Amino acid sequence: MNKFEPVIGLEIHIELSTKSKMFCSCSADYFGTGPNTHTCPICLGLPGAMPKANRLAIEFAQKLALALNCQVQLSSKFDRKNYFYPDLPKGFQISQYDLPFSQRGFLKIQTGQGTTKKIEITRVHLEEDTGKLSHAVVKNRRVTLIDFNRSGVPLLEIVTEPDLNSALEAKNFSQKLQQIARYLKISDADMEKGSMRIEPNISLREKGSQGLPNYKVELKNINSFKFAEKAINFEIERQSQLLKSGKTPVQETRGWNEFKNETFSQRSKELAHDYRYFPEPDLPPFTFNQNYISQLIGQLPELPDSKIERFQKKYRLSSYDIEILTREVDLADYFEEAVKIGEKYNVSTKQIANMLINQKIDMAETLPTKLVQTIVKSTQKTQLPQEELEKIIREVLNKNSKAVTDYKSGKQNAMMFLVGQVMRQITKKVDPKVIRETIAKMI
Repeated sequence: MNKFEPVIGLEIHIELSTKSKMFCSCSADYFGTGPNTHTCPICLGLPGAMPKANRLAIEFAQKLALALNCQVQLSSKFDRKNYFYPDLPKGFQISQYDLPFSQRGFLKIQTGQGTTKKIEITRVHLEEDTGKLSHAVVKNRRVTLIDFNRSGVPLLEIVTEPDLNSALEAKNFSQKLQQIARYLKISDADMEKGSMRIEPNISLREKGSQGLPNYKVELKNINSFKFAEKAINFEIERQSQLLKSGKTPVQETRGWNEFKNETFSQRSKELAHDYRYFPEPDLPPFTFNQNYISQLIGQLPELPDSKIERFQKKYRLSSYDIEILTREVDLADYFEEAVKIGEKYNVSTKQIANMLINQKIDMAETLPTKLVQTIVKSTQKTQLPQEELEKIIREVLNKNSKAVTDYKSGKQNAMMFLVGQVMRQITKKVDPKVIRETIAKMI
């Protein structure tokens, strides 16, 4: 039995879906474009270039913070985070340090044990993204290429407390955060495109002990929920073996090799003082009033947990159906529109849910009205005509006169027997309630 337990905190980065970058007017829609085609003197950190903050990005950051039950701060500012790396053209990153836009929130997740767990959120702050490095071989030489299209794109960082104790919990938290960002329509949070990246911090302590271990290992820029789960589990096992042998794992930053299914060392882990934070001199501090915050709260949509609860009360579907129907806000909205239309045609909520869950429906091509009409036509084709149903019932009643007599004498089980006999004779869809009512009329 392993005597150690994981202590996991997450740093998750989400690129915001604004038209322009965080501190300039360059297009933030860079994915799939030619290298270094979305740049300007501000993106490239040229001398004399002056940044100007993107107001919508700040609003998006505050809305996500509110959705995560955070305290949105009435005073905030940007800071310079100083470090030297090829993808950072200015030699520093404009980020936030001691006065983020929000802090102290929480998110409830499923643990995998049928229970929920409250994960504390330390802060939600805003910063600019870096450029992107890619490695290649050019004329038999290994080179590193830099694309600054991503440099300056608004980037939200969500930092949790070390409240997670398994790779599954980390995965569930990340997936729920992605879902909320999509409900708010502030980001597509597409991990394949790199617009959402997970950075777990992992350490181990003896089971039952309190406090935090004296080291932590950060896994950098993981762009898949599956990879995040695999990387955390690998790291838990690696650190466990080191601790069992009497060694303390090195505090460092590691990457994930998806081909070898293992983590690898990248560099020693920096501490906050290594970055020499100081207030960004080219951007003024920000102040907000409570009226502004109240307006943001009023603009929030119905969030996943609230929608699930409402669906359970209103539609009385299975938990499985509701979980699928509420994964994406567009699907949930489409479902509800189809239900409204379905009421006019006596199409049940369950029929609509089954069609959406079991069939591949292109919501862009199939209007809710067409979906309902498809269900109606399908039902008409498979429904048994009343005359044919009555003919089958008459034959069953003639063959089972004792059951008819028993039912007339008050034995309700006889009706169930007769319904069963009728259903064995039919091949098309018929509501058992219709069969029961028809039998009762014919006896």
